[in-house]
Amino acid sequence: MEITQLIPHVEALIFASDRPLSTLELTDLINQAFGFMEDKIPMDQVEAAIEGVVEKYSAEFYPFEVRQSGGGWQFLSKKEFHKTIAQLNGDKFLKRLSTAALETLSIIAYKQPVTKGEIEAIRGVSSDYAVQKLLEKELIVISGRNEKLPGHPLLYTTSRSFMDYFGINSPEDLPKIKEVLAEHMVMPTTVDEAMAGMDSETAPTEPVIEETDPGAGEES
Repeated sequence: MEITQLIPHVEALIFASDRPLSTLELTDLINQAFGFMEDKIPMDQVEAAIEGVVEKYSAEFYPFEVRQSGGGWQFLSKKEFHKTIAQLNGDKFLKRLSTAALETLSIIAYKQPVTKGEIEAIRGVSSDYAVQKLLEKELIVISGRNEKLPGHPLLYTTSRSFMDYFGINSPEDLPKIKEVLAEHMVMPTTVDEAMAGMDSETAPTEPVIEETDPGAGEES
């Protein structure tokens, strides 16, 4: 089948689905739809068709686009229209997560599956309210129980909605902790570098030594 013939079928599946569809799922659905054909449509053809759909909706004319988010392909409104669309959804999208909720969500995202006790051990405070709010917003789900701990506490993991919310396809797409920390590191400036950036007129010709009280800091 020609790619141009395949594109509208892929587009229709992504549009009609109530959840993100992976490339593998799209390939299976396409082959089921064209089961009468002797040769199966390979995944690379479906990938080419997806690229065609993505390119089509990347045009400025459309207020939405096809993106890979939440574990699969889906139609999503473009960023510049988010504020306009938020009026239709009330407080659900207008309210931002609290600091406590973000802290709790971050711990779950990086440590999942994790118990509430483990979350509280890291945060140092009760996380009942934050966990409840994240469950209500469907950003986390209960994925089971830790059978190794006393009382078999509940385990929490992030949800598909979490991936949609942050525009990622899996928890593996989250930035590594060391990468996040690296962005906030301040590299030290050596004396030579500092002096090189000063005008010759303003740079001191001799080192300035401040006098200090010789008794300062000593115990009496």
